[in-house]
Order: sequence, then structure tokens, then C-alpha cells
Amino acid sequence: MAKGLQVAIDGPASAGKSTVAKKVAKKFGYVYCDTGAMYRSVTWAALQANLSMDDKEAIVELAQKINISFQPGDPEQRVFVDNHEVTKEIRSNEVAENVSAVAAIPEVRSEMVQEQRKIAGQGGIVMDGRDIGTTVLPNAPVKIFLVASAYERARRRFEENKAKGIATSTLEELQKAIELRDQKDSTRKVSPLTKASDAIEIDSTHLTINEVVDEISKIIEKKDNN
Repeated sequence: MAKGLQVAIDGPASAGKSTVAKKVAKKFGYVYCDTGAMYRSVTWAALQANLSMDDKEAIVELAQKINISFQPGDPEQRVFVDNHEVTKEIRSNEVAENVSAVAAIPEVRSEMVQEQRKIAGQGGIVMDGRDIGTTVLPNAPVKIFLVASAYERARRRFEENKAKGIATSTLEELQKAIELRDQKDSTRKVSPLTKASDAIEIDSTHLTINEVVDEISKIIEKKDNN
């Protein structure tokens, strides 16, 4: 069994990164770090404080003050901001619509990247996001770029929201929102969504979660045996 590798999983919104990363981490006994939840937590806190998404200075100050932590949960990891659980709140449409703007603030990214690198310092970690392989963990021995069609990603988000009892937009609206998110994430000036040159791309459009997990597991085992 692999021990101590850093595994970076990047890709666009709703490609299945978090679900896959959690399963891979569990399989290898690794720590899972949900970087997207960290940016969503900052966004949620900013909205709670009634901050304007244009007030970058105030958002940076907030990001530096709040404490984001994770606890194991079933079926999903629990997320806390200053000991207040926000696991469901950070998945709201309002947070989803504003998280790209918050994540694009250089000082917020710098703050989060520092935290993420601390978490990854001991190795044996699976981290997913938009810029893990390019910016956060550029030396990670295993880098995956997970993609899927915009329609399939919208369908998955729609079903996920319904299953969790979260108010959801129509499938068409979700697809448009995902395409807009892709455009924002790919064109932002700081750490844009880009496939690392040494990342292995996996298209999950027609694969089950377990099939994707199996593919990544083979890559980890091969790297660990080298």
C-alpha cells in the first residue's frame, strides 16, 4: 500500500474531483484536503458579514482571521468556520455564484495556499482543486486532471443537490453556470485552471466514480513502486 505520496487532482467545477479524492484518500489511508471548501468557506463568511464581493481588502482581512477546519463525516467530510459547521451552507447557490470572485483575489489565494501546503507537508495526502498541480503542490509525484462534459457535470450537480435537499436551479441553468465558471476559472490572472504539463488527464464523462478511482489508484501504485 502506498504511503506518503502527494496526490494532486485538478479539473473544472463538478468533474467529480472531491468525490474521487475522498475515495482515493480512504483507500490509501491518506488525508483528504478539500481546497474548494476552503474558498467556499471564505465566500460564505464574506456573505455572512455582508461584505461586497468588490471589497477585496475586507475579504482578505476576513480570510486571514477566520479558522477553517475539517472533521471526518459520513457520507461527507464536515467543514467548520470558527467552530461553526458550514458543510451544507457552503454548497448554496449564493456561495457557488460568488466563490470564483473570492478565489480570484491574489491575497486570498496566497493565504489558502499557505494553509494547504502546511496540511500537505507530511505527505500521504490527496488534494483537489483548480491549481493544485500547478501552484499549490507543483512537485507532487501524482497529478491528475479530471474532466467531463459540461452537460454531464451539470447533471451530476443537479442530482447531488436534489439528493442533499439543496434548492437547485434547472439543469439548463446549472449547465450555463458551470460553463461560465469554467470561463472565469480558466481566464483569471492568478493561478488559472490549467492542466499541469506532467498531469495525467482522465475524462470521467462515461466512467463511474469507482472506475475513476481504480484508474487513479493504479497510477499511485505504479508511482509508489518506482
